[in-house]
Order: sequence, then structure tokens, then C-alpha cells
Amino acid sequence: MGIKLIKISVVYFMIGVCLGLFMSMTHNFALSSVHVHINLLGWTALTLAGLIYHFFPETSDTGLAKAHFWLHNLGLPTMMIGLCFYVNGFESIVPVIATGGLVTTISILLFGINVLTRLKA
Repeated sequence: MGIKLIKISVVYFMIGVCLGLFMSMTHNFALSSVHVHINLLGWTALTLAGLIYHFFPETSDTGLAKAHFWLHNLGLPTMMIGLCFYVNGFESIVPVIATGGLVTTISILLFGINVLTRLKA
């Protein structure tokens, strides 16, 4: 589970950096919030989760870890795609953004519960 998350986080990182380069080249920074969320919740958060799952395998082989993996990787792209549409004038997409955000938040809460209950000092 840990290595899968690290690899997926690298894909998010590449997307985030390419988006940043595109905004820089076009001098259009309307997608800054998408860029930031992809880098924070995609690259940084999933890399750290992947490292935790890898170095603490007792947190990795659980239903909570699987739920975290799938919900995070469904919720985040949903939220980011919705946000791309929103900043380009499609205001009716807000429920999609909210749904993706809620799913991503639930996934992070499940990750937290998993780590707090499985990781022993």
C-alpha cells in the first residue's frame, strides 16, 4: 500500500508542477487553487501517508488503509476537476467540488483513525 501511494503521489506532483509551469507561461493564475491542492493533498499528503504505511506495516494492511487509498484517489481528482470548471465560469459545479472535498476529508479522517489506533508507541 505504501509504495502504491508514493507512486501515485509522484503522478500528482508531476501534474501539479506542469500546471504551475503552464500558469507561469500563460501568465494566467486562475488555477492556482487547483495547483496548490494537487501539490498539498496529492503530492505531499499521499507521500507522507505512503511512507507511514511503508515503514509501519501494521497500519497498511487494514480496511481503513484501503478505504483511505480509494476515497482519497477518487475524491481529490473529483474536487480538482470540479474546481477547474468552477474557476472557468461553471458555477453550477459547486456540488461536485463539495462532494469531492467531503470524500477527500473522510479519507484523511480514516487515515488519521487508522494511524492513531494501529500505531503503538
